[in-house]
Amino acid sequence: MNYIDTLNPEQQQAVFHKEGPMMIIAGAGSGKTRVLTYRIAHLMANEIDPFNILALTFTNKAAREMKDRIASVVGQSETKNLWMGTFHSVFARILRFEADKLGFPSNFTIYDTQDAERLLGQVIKEMQLDKDLYKTKQVAARISKFKNNLITVRAYFNNPELIEADVMNKRPKMGEIYRNYVDRCFRAGAMDFDDLLLRTNELLTRFPEVLAKYQDRFRYILVDEYQDTNHSQYLIVKALADRFQNICVVGDDAQSIYAFRGANIQNILSYQKDYPDCTIYKLEQNYRSTQNIVNAANSVINKNKVKLDKKLWTANDSGEKVTVMQLLSDAEEGRFIADSIFDNKMRNQLKDNDFAVLYRTNAQSRAVEDALRKKNIPYRIYGGMSFYQRKEIKDILAYLRLLINSNDEEALVRVINYPVRGIGDTTLDRLTVKANEMGISIYNVMEKIMEIEVAINAPTKQKLADFVMMIESFKIFMQSHNAFETAKEVVHRTKIIKDLEGDSTPEDISRIENIEELLNGIQDFIAVQSESDENDLSLAAFLQTVTLSTDLDHKEAGDDTSVTLMTVHMAKGLEFPFVYIAGLEEGLFPSAMNMNTREDLEEERRLFYVALTRAEKKAFLLHTQMRFRWGKLTDCEPSRFLIELDESFLDVQTPLKPEPRKNLFIDEDIFGEPSSNKIRFEKPERKPTERFQPPKNLKKVSNSVSNLDQIETDIQVGNTVEHARFGKGEVLTMEGTGANTKLTIQFAEGTKNLLLQFAKLKVIK
Repeated sequence: MNYIDTLNPEQQQAVFHKEGPMMIIAGAGSGKTRVLTYRIAHLMANEIDPFNILALTFTNKAAREMKDRIASVVGQSETKNLWMGTFHSVFARILRFEADKLGFPSNFTIYDTQDAERLLGQVIKEMQLDKDLYKTKQVAARISKFKNNLITVRAYFNNPELIEADVMNKRPKMGEIYRNYVDRCFRAGAMDFDDLLLRTNELLTRFPEVLAKYQDRFRYILVDEYQDTNHSQYLIVKALADRFQNICVVGDDAQSIYAFRGANIQNILSYQKDYPDCTIYKLEQNYRSTQNIVNAANSVINKNKVKLDKKLWTANDSGEKVTVMQLLSDAEEGRFIADSIFDNKMRNQLKDNDFAVLYRTNAQSRAVEDALRKKNIPYRIYGGMSFYQRKEIKDILAYLRLLINSNDEEALVRVINYPVRGIGDTTLDRLTVKANEMGISIYNVMEKIMEIEVAINAPTKQKLADFVMMIESFKIFMQSHNAFETAKEVVHRTKIIKDLEGDSTPEDISRIENIEELLNGIQDFIAVQSESDENDLSLAAFLQTVTLSTDLDHKEAGDDTSVTLMTVHMAKGLEFPFVYIAGLEEGLFPSAMNMNTREDLEEERRLFYVALTRAEKKAFLLHTQMRFRWGKLTDCEPSRFLIELDESFLDVQTPLKPEPRKNLFIDEDIFGEPSSNKIRFEKPERKPTERFQPPKNLKKVSNSVSNLDQIETDIQVGNTVEHARFGKGEVLTMEGTGANTKLTIQFAEGTKNLLLQFAKLKVIK
């Protein structure tokens, strides 16, 4: 069948559009990926050179799927010539070619979030600043915001308002931290994720000939999920498209839910202002969900004031109404979900991966997990620690990074004494000081360790020289071997496996298995690359692939026979026959942190819209009367989003309220005889159709606790900690701030969720 025959009239019009700017407003489940894919295939079929087509996505998974579809239409050979990938991977590729113009080596290292935070922590330590005032994650977030808004170090110091804001926040040294961090990255030949965008903007702005070169190459530009672009991405795309203006953007303002990552919804809302002669196509037919689900979702999203005009509809069956259920507690909520999944499986002969449980925060998964385990229902949580963020994997990758870029300071610091070789922190501090004095990298100092004057004894100098010799020998080995063979040699020679075999604990065995899986992954990478157009089997190519893989690339729905548990943010782009949305309560969903402005509240409403439109056949909306939050049982108020739903599409199954508990300790007679004219205050019942009005006297809950000074707060993901009862464990995830931080820790006996203020943890390393 001709691929055009599979498209509806609106989709066909978008695919056939050839010249000039265009915007495809694609509602949830309306087939936007198919339209984008076939538009590229149609351009190629009409003799547009694939070398002149640039397609930008937000996940590598989306890019791979689109390439596979295009190849099925126009053939594998020509598809290989497309420039298609994530913003970061495409811009990293450009920067590899042009890095010398910015003073970077072409083999520059890309720091992930953990690398960047470690370096910032080192900078803060060297500047002898208060770690409680200059918290690494907060400083990193601030610097990330600067970069995504194109505020360079120079721009920062030329902006009195920014400086004053940091002074008011008791962080007057923020500018100096920023400058030192940028200098250290430059000296290490490294860029962080935000630099890939910032430096691309710098490249296109400072070097007009480079801009002209890529404008001429990319004559047709297509951008997926345009509503999720930030200011920096927007400027790059606008600059590249300025010459030919054959730019096609696809997106849905109703699914813009990443403002916390810097996404700017105005990019899609203002597209017509940027391109007044653009053509707009609306994909409004939903192919995913039943009529009741689509209509219910419309009734909520229509409450937003800032939006593009569209009306989602579907030709699917009416289906069951959306179930709204009130439950007593989060434990009962979990039991209801488990019972409902079990019953639906048995009654309708369904599989576990037909079900998804969505929630606003990861902390909500505990009660659901407990209930599913009791029912022996397999489940999988998405959004936990990435495989490549595990300590043993990071250690090996650090060795491999040193082979590509020996100036990579973060990689060097991580492995210079692992496995233990007698090079301590004092030695490392002295190397760092000497490197700063000489304006060179730590590795350069180590290369000259026998020649220069530095306060390090002779045996330690020899150990440093031996380390350099080992790295240099790996480099020679790498020149005649592929990525897998090189990695295997590094694992063997460094004796990391032998170090982990010491205690043979379940944790150590698991880490050894992870290393084996890493080697398998490199082998798989080589197999894929051998069949691709690039055919690059080098270690550098593998490391870039790993570093630029996104969280979203690891959330393959339906890839096993398990119930899916994930946050709503993680669920975007996925679909499931049955969806349970838990915790629809004020302060939780919408989040208490996003209820202060209309912009924030409208994003929360879009988030609920995304959650509801993940369901194909049936949706359950759950809320509780009471819920444990931060270790305390709190009363809950139904979410305003439940009240905004049109009742005609709902099946409200609120059980009878439990009888009020009698006071067993105080006899009311002791306060005197009941008075006939006693005034009684009763809470009025709100009808389901009434709009919820939040109290005007809400105050932000303080994160501080009286005994904060006695609590170990300098804990990071990846640390090994010790608990009095559970023993040693690895910190997998952290949520919240201060003493109210909730940690997920992998102990020998299993994973535990602990509250920092009660856990009494001790950091081992």
